[in-house]
Amino acid sequence: MLEAARISALLTPFFADHHPPPQLIAQLQTYLDLLLRWNARINLTAVRDPEQIVTRHFGESLLAGRVLLQCGALDSGGEATTLADLGSGAGLPGIPIKLLSPQTHTTLIEANHKKAAFLREVIRHLNLVDIEVFCRRAETVTAANYRVVALRAVEKFESAMQVAWRLVGPDGTLCLLVGKGQHPEAHLPQHGWIHHNEHPIPLSQQRVVFIAQKMA
Repeated sequence: MLEAARISALLTPFFADHHPPPQLIAQLQTYLDLLLRWNARINLTAVRDPEQIVTRHFGESLLAGRVLLQCGALDSGGEATTLADLGSGAGLPGIPIKLLSPQTHTTLIEANHKKAAFLREVIRHLNLVDIEVFCRRAETVTAANYRVVALRAVEKFESAMQVAWRLVGPDGTLCLLVGKGQHPEAHLPQHGWIHHNEHPIPLSQQRVVFIAQKMA
């Protein structure tokens, strides 16, 4: 198992001026251990090196969570906030965001049954509440009222975007972890969206957290 101090050091660039909290590191240790063991049996991620998983997967996802917290997207005036992770795969970015924002009701949408089983195992081991796994294709999800919809590393990006923006509720936020060359703004409707912002991801020259807000 990767030591807690090493995980903390690897994640420090994603937390700007402070170290990630010890409780978060302990949760990520458990998550990493499960991911490595399950990845030996099913293809959860092509990244096999533990340190690269921490930086490229956990760090990127945690940065997205911090951006969402800072811009107020995960705060709905004391009421429960809803987030959907579209094509969750290994739980990224949904589970790390949930760890940063425990009060957020999180839905992990993943059509692959084996990956969905992994997600449920992570939820069980981390004792997470207010989080569920929808094992179905995202196109079949009809409730277009999530306050936040997150999307990362999906196939058929253009068609996935068509699903993602439809699931965002009024005054909600779309959060994408993408390469600059994917031009996510080009796949949004011309009207009804405001505040397009890009946040560079540390240790990467091309990847960004892209945020767009839907008008009420």
